[in-house]
Amino acid sequence: MKKLITICSLFLLVIAATSCKNEKSVQGYIVEAGEKEGFSKMDIPISSLITPKTDVSDEVRETINSVKKINVAFLRKTADNDAAYQKEKETLKDIFTDNKDYKSLMEMKFKDMNVKVFYSGDTDAIDEVVAYGYNQELGVGVARLLGENMNPAKVIEMLQNIKMDGGLSALEQFSK
Repeated sequence: MKKLITICSLFLLVIAATSCKNEKSVQGYIVEAGEKEGFSKMDIPISSLITPKTDVSDEVRETINSVKKINVAFLRKTADNDAAYQKEKETLKDIFTDNKDYKSLMEMKFKDMNVKVFYSGDTDAIDEVVAYGYNQELGVGVARLLGENMNPAKVIEMLQNIKMDGGLSALEQFSK
């Protein structure tokens, strides 16, 4: 009887250990980044940052309402943190390489910054858009746009019909 209990216990332990996902996620990365030295982290409710221009269509307003918030984490590159910069860059690369939930949307180079954009959800109903970028002089960071059933074409139209309230200094109110 003891052997049967021991075998069953081992069997359940093996099942429990193998069933747990050890996948890194962008959400987990951003949460952990807030606790690391040198990182800036912001959680921005979209309603406080973006307002529609007065003459936008109901579709654009609906798209704005489908966007919930933006999470941002960024490590500024300094002379003292090259190892941390390289580690964070590789960690983000691994998240997108290993996680099959994120589909590549595009890659670009913007003012010497390498930027990669991913999404999760269906192509006509996106739930999350994630961009991460890195530059040897500026640093490495990730931005995550969360929403519900966002339509990519409508999101592009929305971006053409919104204004940002204030500059980057306005974003400082949302940081830790």
